[in-house]
Amino acid sequence: MIAPVAFVYDRCASRSLWQLEMRMTGCDGYADRMGWVLAGRWIDLGEDALTMQRPQLGVLLESMREEAGRREVLCLVHNWGRLSDDDMDRLAFQARIAEAGGWTETTFGESNRRVRTLLTGRRP
Repeated sequence: MIAPVAFVYDRCASRSLWQLEMRMTGCDGYADRMGWVLAGRWIDLGEDALTMQRPQLGVLLESMREEAGRREVLCLVHNWGRLSDDDMDRLAFQARIAEAGGWTETTFGESNRRVRTLLTGRRP
């Protein structure tokens, strides 16, 4: 079985990057424990982290679409708040990830993988 490819995403509006680095370390460790291959990290900073127009997330989704035809793909975030603190916005971002062929998972084991499978009919 081929290991899924994890696309790590975060957003950081703060000038202090130490928490961001801690979250990235957590994502790296989680992906390693799960046996996933890391595709890379995409991080929206400053004002880009606060809008629905996330440039780095857009680049991540394009890369994910390309890889989804070959392997199982997912967007790994430290927690749901890394997509958005607003539930409706978070769900919109998760829908974009599902449209790109992936699912979303947190380092706490929360996932929309099963729901994505039910909604799209795509089996992992």
